[in-house]
Amino acid sequence: MKRFSELSEKEILALAISMEEEHGRIYLNYAEGLRSEFPASAKVFEELAAEENEHRRLLLDLFTAKFGNTIPLLRASDVKGFIHHKPLWLATPLRLDAVREQAEVIEFETRRFYERATERSQDTSIRKLLGDLAIAEREHESLAERLTEQHLDKDARALEEDTQKRMFVLQYVQPGLAGLMDGSVSTLAPVFAAAFATHSTWETFLVGTAASVGAGISMGFTEAMSDDGILTGRGSPVLRGWITGIMTMIGGLGHTIPYLINDFYMATVVAIVFVLIELWAIAWIRARYMDTKFLRAAFEVVVGGLIVFGAGILIGNA
Repeated sequence: MKRFSELSEKEILALAISMEEEHGRIYLNYAEGLRSEFPASAKVFEELAAEENEHRRLLLDLFTAKFGNTIPLLRASDVKGFIHHKPLWLATPLRLDAVREQAEVIEFETRRFYERATERSQDTSIRKLLGDLAIAEREHESLAERLTEQHLDKDARALEEDTQKRMFVLQYVQPGLAGLMDGSVSTLAPVFAAAFATHSTWETFLVGTAASVGAGISMGFTEAMSDDGILTGRGSPVLRGWITGIMTMIGGLGHTIPYLINDFYMATVVAIVFVLIELWAIAWIRARYMDTKFLRAAFEVVVGGLIVFGAGILIGNA
């Protein structure tokens, strides 16, 4: 990799052309990925891409006039000091907040590049263009604000916020809640059946851990294979699988860990308290994100939990 200080004016212009071309393509990919869910923001990135393409045209004209038609292949990845950007444009679906944040980082990095390149340039025409581009990149933030005001009116902004909330629920809350419910409720029976059948805290802990881990693996694979998220907008199946599996294990281990306490009755009391906390958390999440009234959600969760809890005690005392 080359150091920035080692670049000639010819290489600086070649690098600038490559960067503007890359950024224009990135913004077009952002626009394409956001169009179905966030059309107003997609329009913003289309116009930013048009700006980058205009910068590229100016750079190409100057390079041709100064150095001819052969442009050295030089990219940001070939020069030390540039940030390696995660390829968000390959993700499906795109997260609006992540896209906007990365665009800001790209614009800041590009502005710094043009400012430093201007300081190093000795040719008047090259120095002028690089300085103008530094100013243009500095104004991109205000350009983004201007485009946002133009395309994202109050109704469009509210619509995009609702869409973003819906996507968050689909991609994170629903798989996490499904895992927490399954882990908390389905493991009640084996844990308390083992507890009342053996009166051994260690054996109960082993049964509960096995049930929690097994349920987590099973639920994780089930969620990951349920759909690929392309049509439903539920995001990466691997990520959903991890979320569901981890939350399932957490739900089961919550009332299993207390059985590390040697005293059986104390451990059981603490485990019951943990069960109540888990059920309250499930009811709160349903009320917060699923538009279910809290009392109704609490009633449904508590009734289901008590039935499974009672089944575990009956089986354990059989």
